[in-house]
Amino acid sequence: MTQLDPIPVTDEATPPVVTRPTLPEADIDPAEPSLLSDTIGAERTAGLTAAVQDLQERLDGRRIVDINSTLTGGGVAEMLYRLLRYSRGAGIDARWFTIEADPAFFALTKRLHHLLHGADAPGPALDREATTHYAAIGERNAQALLRSVRSGDLVTLHDPQTAGLAGPLRHAGVRVVWRCHIGTDNHNHRTDQAWAFLRPFLEPADAFVFSRAQYVPEWLADRQVAVIQPSIDPLSAKNRPIDSDTAAAIVGRIGLRAPTGGDGPAVYRRADGSIGVVRQDPTCLYSEAPPPADAPLVVQVSRWDPLKDMAGVLSSFADADSFLDGAHLALVGPDVSDVVDDPEGLRVFESCAELWHRLPTRTRARVHLACLPLTDPEENAVIVNALQRHATVVTQKSIAEGFGLTVTEAMWKGRPVVASAVGGIRDQIEHGVHGILLDDPHDRADFAAQTGGLVKDQSRADFLGAGARQRVLEYFLDDRQLLQQAAFYRYIAAL
Repeated sequence: MTQLDPIPVTDEATPPVVTRPTLPEADIDPAEPSLLSDTIGAERTAGLTAAVQDLQERLDGRRIVDINSTLTGGGVAEMLYRLLRYSRGAGIDARWFTIEADPAFFALTKRLHHLLHGADAPGPALDREATTHYAAIGERNAQALLRSVRSGDLVTLHDPQTAGLAGPLRHAGVRVVWRCHIGTDNHNHRTDQAWAFLRPFLEPADAFVFSRAQYVPEWLADRQVAVIQPSIDPLSAKNRPIDSDTAAAIVGRIGLRAPTGGDGPAVYRRADGSIGVVRQDPTCLYSEAPPPADAPLVVQVSRWDPLKDMAGVLSSFADADSFLDGAHLALVGPDVSDVVDDPEGLRVFESCAELWHRLPTRTRARVHLACLPLTDPEENAVIVNALQRHATVVTQKSIAEGFGLTVTEAMWKGRPVVASAVGGIRDQIEHGVHGILLDDPHDRADFAAQTGGLVKDQSRADFLGAGARQRVLEYFLDDRQLLQQAAFYRYIAAL
């Protein structure tokens, strides 16, 4: 994504200059919803097909448009691509654009992100200067977008980066939904700060979507609000079946498993039907040597975000002693240079690397840090798929979490998951049935004990993995979200 030049902050109400005809648009290949039939069954497929066809008729030529801040490097971007594929495959004119902004804007919105989670956050002050700059970016992107959308279209804006577009778009006759994928059950003075900043920009929106009812602020009590939880696509590169031998070969190819004489090629089938070979190396890999092929592997895959607590996972593993003796830990995230809307990524990764260097030699040999490139998103997804399938235990020790699709992905693969009891993770896992929930994400001893217990108890790990997969099949596949969206869009289209 090309960044804009910084916009000078002034007291003038002069509209900012639009420097390009429209915003960057995602290239999306359509996929028919009927492709899900083998996974979800004929009855669910028929219901989905009927709902989407009805929505298409009610739209009467109007388009559905999604706007966020990045095409790669996060759960929202991955989810949008999948949902819009199925919408297009059903005949709906669905499009996806990304905003353009400067580093100062993304530093501001990253702080808003943390505040909405109720967490302390360094960064720019939420003052008049920040408000002026935020408004200018929103106006600039809205005017560019209005070259591609028209009055009556349904536009969904995602997360704090896009709220500034709501007013200009609504003024132009566009139906505007703002969808917030983050939040906290326990609102505090920090969330109040964030909402005080964002509320004036969001007031013009027609409706709002949140991942949990608990995330909805009080000031939206009399507004149109829907709760729609995220989901995963069982047919995507990140979630489609991979046999254990192929998964092991792919994990070995990126240096997180020692090769053996019986390893096959690290190959996979691409979406276009061709055979792909994993060729990209991690852009950064901190590892003394690959884990032995038979070593238990504990894996956390997430952004290098302080709220994902990668450093806490590393420290907990180092403190675990006998609980995890013999096991290896892999902390895996995206190449920090590829995620333009997250200015904290490099700092978090570097702090993990510093901790790694300070580990005792014996412990450091069992800890591995890897950054995966996003230059080929399909290959990146396949690598994550293989890592999660190869893992003995998958963890997500987040301090705060909007929903936690990395948990959903691991559950779908039948992996036992140890995760913090925060945010949407609590909606996915019933403790002891679909995985293990940690009441206190900061309790390192509990994390080590729970993870080590699953490493050593294969029968319990298998039981939790089976329950996890069934839970996702019933509640967290894309057909459910598509059905909810279709019903919600029907309502918005009728306004």
